[in-house]
Amino acid sequence: MRISRDKLNKLAHVVADTLAEVDECEFLEDRNTIRQTARGVLEKLLMEETRIDAAARQKISSQQRIILEGSQEWDILYRKYYNDEVKRLGI
Repeated sequence: MRISRDKLNKLAHVVADTLAEVDECEFLEDRNTIRQTARGVLEKLLMEETRIDAAARQKISSQQRIILEGSQEWDILYRKYYNDEVKRLGI
């Protein structure tokens, strides 16, 4: 899933702000460093999700017969292949 840079920054701010409010959480770095780290982690997760999605779609398109996207069969195969990729990567 592609989200805009602004939305990703907003999400990273929310993560840093939420962590700052947790009593059991103590920052060893400044809040901006925490925000940047959270942003980096979120970017990596979204890129990984994009790769998993592409792999699942590739497996469906490599079937011998054409399976139309949006059909029940396509949805079932997509979920199966998507979950297989997630398990394969150990996520």
